[in-house]
Amino acid sequence: MAKKPIIIMVMCASRKEARRIADRLLIKRLVACANIVSGVESKFWWEGKIDSASETLLMMKTVKANFKKVEAAVLSLHSYEIPEIIAAPITAGSKSYFSWIEKSVRA
Repeated sequence: MAKKPIIIMVMCASRKEARRIADRLLIKRLVACANIVSGVESKFWWEGKIDSASETLLMMKTVKANFKKVEAAVLSLHSYEIPEIIAAPITAGSKSYFSWIEKSVRA
């Protein structure tokens, strides 16, 4: 496995925003796949107090080498002042799925 697979998670203000970001990253072949999960209730600290929001989770599979490009694209497209953009390694999974991710993206 030459390129390490990762999952990048981004909380979005709406399903529409998540779709727009996913479409752009897929077109640029920076991610192999995107999953959009609506109806996430988020609680967080913001401007000195606990706040909450109804958000949409965007989960994208790619390779570690693409993280900085994905991050830059999300920052340019996202409506939040400080969007959540986090990545985690995918430590186990189907070898054929990992191969598909690697073949589907440009790193």
